[in-house]
Amino acid sequence: MAASTPHPEADTDSVQAGPISLGIDIGGTKIEGVAMDGDKHMLASFRIPTREGNQAVYDDTVTLIRHLLDQLGPNQGTATVGLGIPGRVDANRGIVDDAVNLGIRHMALGPAVARATGLPVRVENDVNIAALGAASQADDTLVAPGTTPHSEAARDQSRRPASEPGRDGPRALPDQDDHVVAFINLGTGLAAGIIREGRIEHGASGAIGEIGHISVDDHQFPCKCGQCGCLETVASGSAAEALWPGIAHPMPDLIAQASQGNQHAQEVQDIIGHGIALAVQIVALTIDPAVIILGGGMSKIGQPLLDLVTEHLNRSAACSHFIASLSLPDRLRLAPADLPIAAIGAALAGRMAADSRPSDFIGKEIAS
Repeated sequence: MAASTPHPEADTDSVQAGPISLGIDIGGTKIEGVAMDGDKHMLASFRIPTREGNQAVYDDTVTLIRHLLDQLGPNQGTATVGLGIPGRVDANRGIVDDAVNLGIRHMALGPAVARATGLPVRVENDVNIAALGAASQADDTLVAPGTTPHSEAARDQSRRPASEPGRDGPRALPDQDDHVVAFINLGTGLAAGIIREGRIEHGASGAIGEIGHISVDDHQFPCKCGQCGCLETVASGSAAEALWPGIAHPMPDLIAQASQGNQHAQEVQDIIGHGIALAVQIVALTIDPAVIILGGGMSKIGQPLLDLVTEHLNRSAACSHFIASLSLPDRLRLAPADLPIAAIGAALAGRMAADSRPSDFIGKEIAS
């Protein structure tokens, strides 16, 4: 059943600030959309269950866009659309390949949606748009080590300047736009999105941030990519399910069992904690971002996950002055669990399509 959620601070009957940005996050279980104004205020949201296949994804995406526009009424003005979807995405052409969980092998999603709606459309990989959405959040909406969301401690930390002598808490996001933010998506797989100066980095082939397939783990568990020892096999939701089987949501149970003295649980927790900490170190040493945000399904565990990763980062720092000098725990944040950051990121990415027209896209097919 579809769910409609107007933002509590928004009034769709009032004058809206600037053009409207629609963001659609096409996930494995649900398609979620938001409408935002020029001041990044959320005006409306809507979600529907995901159906597999090219035609179903196209139909449902167009239906959701039209529903959001209907919620905004006839005076919404100009609008752009951003779409986030798993798989290999050619953002410049709006082409999606190998979105296997959605039953899509090849699809010209951007051109099809642009023709159907008459709106400029940009398509991005789902991790990239989640990274953009998370990076756009104010520092007091992100969970820092040793705090809880919206706590007084978190607000105090965000108010204090990073250069304050003797400061023992995490530094706030820089005010300027020239900083780099990394988002590590701890979902079924493991990948990172990189945001530099407020824009998504894609790399030469679009493979930037695919850290889950760096073969560095001593356990040498087989990976679906064909290698053994991939980081994804010890630092992802699927890794937790494989290493702690028989539980629908294994991480909360694993952490609880480990805290109660279960030796096997402690061993598995150490494997996963070390794997995620290693992912953080890889991102830090290759990108050197100001902030590293943990997101994805595993991040919904909340503070216990952040504490676990911080513990393992501190272990590395204890035996390495170089690692200690990087202050990696201070850079960590947890994505807010109560915001649709991927849909928000899609809306922000969609603004890049403002200068294009539906006729600019090449390709007519929905399926191939």
